Amino acid sequence: MGNIDIILIALVAVFLVLRLRSVLGRRTGNERPPTQQQDPFAPPPSAPPPFPTSEPRRDGGNVVTMPRQPDRPAPTTGGAPVTVSAAATAGIGLIRSADATFEPIGFGTGARGAFEMIVGAFAKGDVATLRTLLDDATFGSFESAIRDRQAKQQTLETNLVGFLSTEIVNAEMEGSRALVTVRFVSEQVNVTRNVDGLPVDGNPNTVERVTDLWTFARDTRSNDPNWLLVRTASE
Repeated sequence: MGNIDIILIALVAVFLVLRLRSVLGRRTGNERPPTQQQDPFAPPPSAPPPFPTSEPRRDGGNVVTMPRQPDRPAPTTGGAPVTVSAAATAGIGLIRSADATFEPIGFGTGARGAFEMIVGAFAKGDVATLRTLLDDATFGSFESAIRDRQAKQQTLETNLVGFLSTEIVNAEMEGSRALVTVRFVSEQVNVTRNVDGLPVDGNPNTVERVTDLWTFARDTRSNDPNWLLVRTASE
């Protein structure tokens, strides 16, 4: 008799288990969705997509790569679009024959970014940055002016307000060396102060219109895409 009772109890237990599983396994439509494990390094869903910076592009620290593609960002001070004079057209054609990727408008945008960096580095006495952007002769002139200023215990404050125009006025090839001259017309505030902080040259409240002619050069046979400032002049 005892064995029969055990068998009956086992059958009842199996029936209850099957019945319970049929109830628990049934979907009602009110179930919570499964919880997904968050990736701790993933941005939140509301985070905006990354966007390109307005800083000039750099390669290897402070070296500015003059853009040879039209999609490079504009410099931080903005200004009028880059233009190309008719006098530079033939020379640009020669440069493109040596380097098919050369794009004058993109180059001019990059040159404007380099102008900002060089003007700022000169004012701060940052010879390390200047060393990467200038050729030997031009760097020597800039460094000499900085040393002279430091010897007099003077400081230079430069605020580049913006660009009124950026125009490629000349382009030529000297052997495999490409040279491009850009006329920058900008608005600046330049003040030189003595050791006591008093202005000895310039006015902190005066915005000046400054015109510079800068020539950049690059060996088109080189794998190095960077252009260096090789000549400066003022108008």
